[in-house]
Amino acid sequence: MIGFLLRRILSVIPTMFIVFTVVFLLLHLIPGDPASSMLGAGASAEQIVELRTHLGLDKPIYVQYVKYLIRAIHGDLGDSIFLKRPVVQAFMERVEPTILLIVLGLVLAVLIGIPAGILSAVHPDSILDKSAMLFALLGVSIPTFWLGLNMIQAFSIHLDWFPASGYVPLSEGFLKTLQSLALPALSLAFNQAALFARICRSSMLEVMQQDYIRTARAKGVLEKWVILKHALRNALLPTVTAVGTAFATLIGGTAVVEYVFNIPGAERLIISSILRRDYAVIQGSVLIISMAYVFINLVVDTIYGIIDPRVTYE
Repeated sequence: MIGFLLRRILSVIPTMFIVFTVVFLLLHLIPGDPASSMLGAGASAEQIVELRTHLGLDKPIYVQYVKYLIRAIHGDLGDSIFLKRPVVQAFMERVEPTILLIVLGLVLAVLIGIPAGILSAVHPDSILDKSAMLFALLGVSIPTFWLGLNMIQAFSIHLDWFPASGYVPLSEGFLKTLQSLALPALSLAFNQAALFARICRSSMLEVMQQDYIRTARAKGVLEKWVILKHALRNALLPTVTAVGTAFATLIGGTAVVEYVFNIPGAERLIISSILRRDYAVIQGSVLIISMAYVFINLVVDTIYGIIDPRVTYE
């Protein structure tokens, strides 16, 4: 296990090196001069030259690459031209609502999707099973932004249960934060819950046909323990993979929800930086998100061995 983790951690180094190189080249792949793009059509020649010098774009590309690499290793991803602050600081100021939204959305998705998948597999071809699969079909078909807008209409405007938009920081109270994120988290969870339900149902149906399940039933083990202890634990691996992938995907995929509910998160920062052509923020944010994605994949691989002792690491 330890040897496997060391190899996986070492394998992260070339992966991140490739990601870093691609992120660095983003600035140089755009058509035209990056400084001109950032300043806009109304900028003077002197302003463009000054910005090129400030960004180091007047140096050879290999010199820029080495300097950017050294700064990144020391945690310096540059400064935002428009926000007038370091990229890491700007990103960390916005990361709280995004992380809380992702975590809350995934918790709701797991609490809804996995029980639905289990019940569907335990009662195949029943009304419960067909209802769960209808829910799953709707979940993967309904756009997140459309669901979010309808939730605002129903639960904020008509029922006045939750705020329609905005975010309350944790410093002002956990319950207030939870209330402000309830609707966006639920709209984010609906699609993922449908995916988890389908995967869990498929895995459970396969496991329920195994010989050791029939043996456990023949020995008189209570049905609930057959399902929860013998079947579910062995059927969780594909679901864990789906949860880990969903977490990593949502790190870069909450922008629509943040815009619909007017949440000042990291994804909105990236989108606004793209619109303003603030390339330092774009580069730094993509690099941070890529690192998080690689780390989550490492955690998912580690969880496999905890859930199923039969999994070996060679």
